Amino acid sequence: MSLKAQLEAIVYAAEMPITLDQIIQLVKDGVLAEGAADDNEVKSRVRAALEELITDFSGAEHGIEVRQVAGGYRMSTKPEQHDVIRAFAKGLKPPIRLSLPALETLAVIAYKQPVTVPEISEIRGVDSGGVIATLLDRKLITTAGRKAVIGRPILYRTSKEFLLRFGLKDVGELPSMEEFEKLVAESFQSDLLMEPAAAESAPAEAAQPLDTVEAAVVDDEVTAEVAVAGDIASGDKNPAA
Repeated sequence: MSLKAQLEAIVYAAEMPITLDQIIQLVKDGVLAEGAADDNEVKSRVRAALEELITDFSGAEHGIEVRQVAGGYRMSTKPEQHDVIRAFAKGLKPPIRLSLPALETLAVIAYKQPVTVPEISEIRGVDSGGVIATLLDRKLITTAGRKAVIGRPILYRTSKEFLLRFGLKDVGELPSMEEFEKLVAESFQSDLLMEPAAAESAPAEAAQPLDTVEAAVVDDEVTAEVAVAGDIASGDKNPAA
């Protein structure tokens, strides 16, 4: 079996994004047996094979692609296949559902991180302390130390689980506020054409590809609802680095 075929099987089978180092450990002996001189050459061959794999799946004949997500590699559905996946996923029960306050709070944290609870509450206009516990429990956010001001309030930022749920390499891939506004407008127009029950269950257009069918509904719903916070956040148009 070729190295590229092995990598394809590994990335496909991995439940979570698999890192380059993890892949190297799995195929190292075989690559050395095929004539690699040392660990550096093994790493070089594996990296080159991964790039070839990514290129192969980027073609129009494939409905999935190999993407870098949260520091690792995983297979994801392509954005252009979103409609057919969404149609299939409508009937699936989402594994996680968040309230609108939780989604708004998550949006503020994503775009303003690291940020404190008082700062979040000021942006939203309501107390956000209770919602933070929910997001921490769902592992969508994590603490990021304390702010050097009076009282030293805790800072919060998005977590690796957040990146996994949205299929992001990092928060720099978050849509801009302008894109969020467009998503909200498109979602509103779509909802006007739906039956009330259908509008409640159908997810809006997502800005990122869906990584699993199981997560399709919740990822779309979160992406669409987080957009609602777009006009709550301040004028900073760029996602936090």
